[in-house]
Amino acid sequence: MAKRVSLWDAGCPVARALHVIGDWWSLLIIRDAFDGVRRFGEFQTGLGIAKGMLATRLRELTDRGILKTAAASDGTAYREYVLTEKGRGLFLVIVALRQWGEDYLYRPDEPRSSLLDTETGAAVDRLELRAKDGRSLRWSDTQVKS
Repeated sequence: MAKRVSLWDAGCPVARALHVIGDWWSLLIIRDAFDGVRRFGEFQTGLGIAKGMLATRLRELTDRGILKTAAASDGTAYREYVLTEKGRGLFLVIVALRQWGEDYLYRPDEPRSSLLDTETGAAVDRLELRAKDGRSLRWSDTQVKS
């Protein structure tokens, strides 16, 4: 198995972000945390991930400040995993991945889950990058400056 290369010191914010959350298990754990999953057993059952791998990913996400542990909300002796502010900052990343998947990975008639506005029950609008003046921007309208 190839050794994972650290991207922590990279000059690119995308590379550094991938260093922290760049494997699918971590992103799926974060997705489930947004959906209200809080306990080890719930993550393990829902994802079908091996217990050792889940423990490693939860420890990494906790060490990196994405999740924190807290006393169980039901008063039992269990500990729960909750998103930190840093973790909640990944919500748009998860929504962007969801919308990309909807656009490119499903047939038009294929069933899938939907992200809904809890106030109205309507489907959430598409994410869109905007300039300071409100214009919609595509990738070709932007540039990276070092």
